[in-house]
Amino acid sequence: MMGASLVIYGRCLNRLLVLGFLLLNHIGNAQNLIKNPSFENYIQCPQTLGNLQKDLVDWTVPTLGSTDYFNGCSQAMGTPKNFNGEQPADFGVGYVGLYLYAPNDYREYLQGVLTNTLKKDEVYRLSFYVSLAERSDFAIREFGICFSENPIRVQTTKTLSKMHLSKVSGDVSNYLEIKYDEFYSDEKEWVKVEMEFVAKGTENYMIIGNFKDNKRTRRFKTKKSGTKGSYYYLDMVSLYAPSEGNEDEPVSNAKTFELNKEHTFKNVLFAFDDHNLLPSAVDELGEILRYLTVNTDLKINISGHTDTIGNEAYNLVLSQKRARAVAAYLMDKGVSKERISYEGLGSSQPVSTNKTAIGRHENRRVAFVIRAQLH
Repeated sequence: MMGASLVIYGRCLNRLLVLGFLLLNHIGNAQNLIKNPSFENYIQCPQTLGNLQKDLVDWTVPTLGSTDYFNGCSQAMGTPKNFNGEQPADFGVGYVGLYLYAPNDYREYLQGVLTNTLKKDEVYRLSFYVSLAERSDFAIREFGICFSENPIRVQTTKTLSKMHLSKVSGDVSNYLEIKYDEFYSDEKEWVKVEMEFVAKGTENYMIIGNFKDNKRTRRFKTKKSGTKGSYYYLDMVSLYAPSEGNEDEPVSNAKTFELNKEHTFKNVLFAFDDHNLLPSAVDELGEILRYLTVNTDLKINISGHTDTIGNEAYNLVLSQKRARAVAAYLMDKGVSKERISYEGLGSSQPVSTNKTAIGRHENRRVAFVIRAQLH
């Protein structure tokens, strides 16, 4: 079901992260090679559609397509509500919106500059988060990625084709495609898309979009009489070399946790309506695993929570299964089952209102408390 180089991550559980922490969290001490990865730094607060080029720092539009920038500072171009739907930002208050499929081959793209030229024959990992806008009529299966030596600017509103790219200066040969057997059709949650690739050593810029025309685009009609197109929100772009991660970091420098206090997992993610742990959770669970391995006199209680959407009994069972998945991971890694307890609390303990999308987003969480064992 999963492509060879793709890992797709599903339903989010309260990942409102501090931006400085985001740049280092899941890659040890490695540097994110993407500038302004979560679109928080702007030249001016966005006020009109298609003005990303003038509003956003370190990001541009390589064609005449009118890619959009949204930020919570704006009423006209704000988050979570905007002209194409409602989507809370997951990292800060800003994100980008763009059409990846539209009538007459209309396309929008996003171009970013890297902090350094990629090293030839090095393996890199690219990831970003997407969410299909509610007013979209189609979902697609593929995202195209094009790396270039020089910035690209092509005078077209249509598909940025290989013919266009062949005419620009510098190397643009590293073209990638992230494929998945299902469609990116989640309109409520952010979905993390990730892949690995080998660099050619000329990559200074990166473009995200759909480089196929309408005939070649694999799509799924989400509405019976849809004609408008496929519009996606995009957030938190990361690019790093996995080999640069400090996997052998001394345990003495590992993260510590305040005892007898509830902590919320920041990056323990599940596919929609699923309870299986996804690879995005491994790094954060690894921090807790190291802490419990060193501090053998401590125990952990894990609790799963949901919002109020759906049947209460079903939510209770789902929250328990998700808590149990975290417990099973720790036990599989050697933590004694006597030191682990878990429970599902459904929607009984909200931390925010369930009347708004942001509030429901905060209520969907897995939390834990670490305590000293009683002897």
